[in-house]
Amino acid sequence: MLSENLQKYHGKDTWFQLQPVSADSEVQGKVHVELRLSEVITDNGIVCIKLAARVLECQGLPIVNGQCDPYAAVSLLGPTRSEAKKTKVKRKTNNPQFDEVFYFEVTRPPSYTRRHFDVEEEDVDKMALRVDLWNASNLKFGDEFLGEVRIPLKVLAHSGLHDAWYFLQPRDNGSKSEKLDDLGSLRLNIVYTEDHVFPSESYSPLRDLLLRSARMEPVSASAAHILGEVCREKQEAAIPLVRLFLHYGEIVPFLSAIAQAEVNRTQDPNTIFRGNSLTSKCIDETMKLAGMHYLQVTLKPIIDEICADHKPCEIDPVKLKESENLETNRENLRQYVDRIFTVITKSGVSCPTVMCDIFSSLRESAAKRFQDPDVRYTAVSSFIFLRFFAPAILSPNLFQLRPHHPDPSTSRTLTLISKTIQTLGSLSKSKSANFKESFMATFYDFFNDQKYADAVKNFLDLISSSGRWDQKSIETPIMLKEGFMIKRAQGRNRFGMKNFKKRWFRLTNHEFTYHKSKGENALCSIPIENILAVERLEEESFKMKNMFQVIQPERALYIQANNCVEARDWIDILTKVSQCNRKRLSTYHPSAYLNGHWLCCKLSSDTAPGCTPCTAGLPANIQLDVDGDRETERIFSLFSTYMAKLVKMQEACGSKSVYDGPEQEEYSSFIIDDPQETYKTLKQIVSAVQTLEQEHAQYKRDKFRKTKYGSQEHPIGDKNFQCYIRQQSESSTYSI
Repeated sequence: MLSENLQKYHGKDTWFQLQPVSADSEVQGKVHVELRLSEVITDNGIVCIKLAARVLECQGLPIVNGQCDPYAAVSLLGPTRSEAKKTKVKRKTNNPQFDEVFYFEVTRPPSYTRRHFDVEEEDVDKMALRVDLWNASNLKFGDEFLGEVRIPLKVLAHSGLHDAWYFLQPRDNGSKSEKLDDLGSLRLNIVYTEDHVFPSESYSPLRDLLLRSARMEPVSASAAHILGEVCREKQEAAIPLVRLFLHYGEIVPFLSAIAQAEVNRTQDPNTIFRGNSLTSKCIDETMKLAGMHYLQVTLKPIIDEICADHKPCEIDPVKLKESENLETNRENLRQYVDRIFTVITKSGVSCPTVMCDIFSSLRESAAKRFQDPDVRYTAVSSFIFLRFFAPAILSPNLFQLRPHHPDPSTSRTLTLISKTIQTLGSLSKSKSANFKESFMATFYDFFNDQKYADAVKNFLDLISSSGRWDQKSIETPIMLKEGFMIKRAQGRNRFGMKNFKKRWFRLTNHEFTYHKSKGENALCSIPIENILAVERLEEESFKMKNMFQVIQPERALYIQANNCVEARDWIDILTKVSQCNRKRLSTYHPSAYLNGHWLCCKLSSDTAPGCTPCTAGLPANIQLDVDGDRETERIFSLFSTYMAKLVKMQEACGSKSVYDGPEQEEYSSFIIDDPQETYKTLKQIVSAVQTLEQEHAQYKRDKFRKTKYGSQEHPIGDKNFQCYIRQQSESSTYSI
């Protein structure tokens, strides 16, 4: 289907009849042709009108079987004639330069009385020039067809000269008809987007209005929230809004504001964030963009294994095959669920920072609104499990975890795993009631153990702790990790084993402490905001393995973990909780400061800047390739499409302001908390949109004036041939 046809199918379910495909129907490239009518007087005085057809060059021809040796066949077609001539073959090029001229007799009138030749309209309509491109092949099957163009001679009616580029077209089968019914039909839903992006300053009014949304009081009066109200589907608004706010670093404040508003409107904590609201759709889209790498490192290895192994996991007795054993299948499924559950709940340190910041805000909003102590967990799990991990397991191809949709058997296995993981993450009090099928409730008995609930809560605690927010606003510090390690006494320069002592270390989202033993008071407390970097320490420093350093403003704390895995875990989680600290270092010393100098760079000052760049740490912040102007253009396009709803929303604001009673039914679909502020924003939106609409109209007028159909940049095709004819016959002005 040609791209210019796609727009009329936008957003619609349409059945398309399948077309036969052959080498003759799949073509590419373009050809440059010049046609000229000339008068020739023969020796006996008869005037003969000839057509000079010049084939200049081609560009972008396909390479067939590793080679392209093209030539052109030129034919003049009419009711009673078909003359063909050929160019020379151009070897080893798909951009051949032909520059050959061919002459054809067009008409030979019995008498010549007029000074200037004038072709009658009826004669022009009967003739056409055809240029076929072929690949000269040495194979016994003959030359390969590359494409053709047919040029009606009526293009010469105005000036007698025609010079244009043409897109090559599939071969015309003439009167032959294909039995299309035999091939079937395909139902497609096409989303077509065409953006004409102006310079950045054109979008300033609308962009600034949108970026103020997070600070708008109330947020329902903001431009971003209004976009969600007028769009037919919340997803339409969420995609460009999320990309715009991510690009300008405003996504967390914006999502926090609309989430807080939604929480305040929620009456039942069990339904929190369960609807398809603007908040839910925006957070979904943010997780898809920022969390794709997170899914790759977390789920992809085990998903690949499941798809490759094809272990039977059907636990529905009705669907069980004769050769399968129910208990064996349950055990296979249980192992898969256990492994995926463990991978997920151990992945907290890999969760992207932006997601953690959002979850922290959701947790805080929910905890303030409801007394239920579990709501702070369900507010987060409703996204990370229900809308992120479970869908990725169910349809791994949609999350770039697999290239194709799994086969039916594997898809069934993934469905059962997804259901179980979703229920484990929900932390609901009655787990078996979540399953309609009795066989799932029976299977879930494997996981009715408090350790699973504890693991989920620990995971949710970690991913909802954020350095960007006031940690004291959470009543109780979240314990993230603890255990015995060996530390070197701080502030001592003299080396000796007596400087190393075994201590109980404890990390919360507030502080990192160590104690003489578990349960005793802290001997030392390091606030999270004072951790400037967490890096490995070179073994040469103390001739000890598995050491790392927690760098503070005044000194570094040197610690030895029990093994390399534990050292990595501590480094990861300490980096995770401190990575948003404003004063984090960019360089550090990989070795210790001993005997009056740094062992790595030999500098004597203990305050000397680091000599080695800090490691990148976790892939928490994903840099997205987003064009802010393009996203603003898309938002403008949505506002323009739904202008009628913007006007209706203005009417709703007026109705609410003057009529203090039951809300009129036609306006009940809009959320309007402050009619005056909402109306003010709507007025600004309409003004910005109308200004941009005027710029687009001017752009179209200018484009039509400047576009020359038939040029190398705008070759003539089937769909724009009439535009070319109109340009030749009309004046160059264009008005709307």
